[in-house]
Amino acid sequence: MASPELNRRRALFVLGKIDEILAWEKTKDQERDVRYVDLGRYLCEVRIGQYWRLERLKSFDEFLQRRFPESRRKAYYIMTIHEHLSRIPKHDLKQIGWTKARELVRVARAEGQRFDCAPWVHKARELPREEFQRAVEQHLTGKESELWELLYFKVYKSQLQVIERALETAGLMLGTDKSRGYCLEMICADFLAGANADGANPEALMLSLRQIYSLLPLEQQNQFRHEIKGPLCRA
Repeated sequence: MASPELNRRRALFVLGKIDEILAWEKTKDQERDVRYVDLGRYLCEVRIGQYWRLERLKSFDEFLQRRFPESRRKAYYIMTIHEHLSRIPKHDLKQIGWTKARELVRVARAEGQRFDCAPWVHKARELPREEFQRAVEQHLTGKESELWELLYFKVYKSQLQVIERALETAGLMLGTDKSRGYCLEMICADFLAGANADGANPEALMLSLRQIYSLLPLEQQNQFRHEIKGPLCRA
């Protein structure tokens, strides 16, 4: 496919606007909640017009790598918002912010031409981010989703083998359909149960036992309840 003719004047203008927005965002403590709409439009234009050639780069991806050294993923999210939410007024998109708009893209993709943006924009305005994410998830899957958050902590390379092996072993025991977060929770519950078996912390022990009990199939849960009632009744 032949490359489009490079409009140098327009390319210089758009590239300048992108740099202006990125420089402005560095001084603001926000998630591109004001100018991300314009940024997405300009980034899409750079990709279509191949304006990155003006900087003698080899690809659009290399262009993004220079402008977004920390994470190109955000740039692609912002571009996807521009491509899929064109029916939503620019003012409304700026009000709801890019993280909620990213969730709206999921609904727009799933519903296509049937997508009714007005009630979803209203929800995005009214609900906190986590609740809005849950509403989108429930709409798309039909299931109530639990609140979640990402955990970030550093581990040394020498520790990775033990951690990965523990998660893999837990996955084999619990079922391959379980998430790594779920497996980690069960590993921690097992540790707490052992650490507090002597009654040092009854609340922690109760929490861990409750989590482990929930892993059992229904038949084994019934058997377990029957076995622990026996000694109590005889006592």
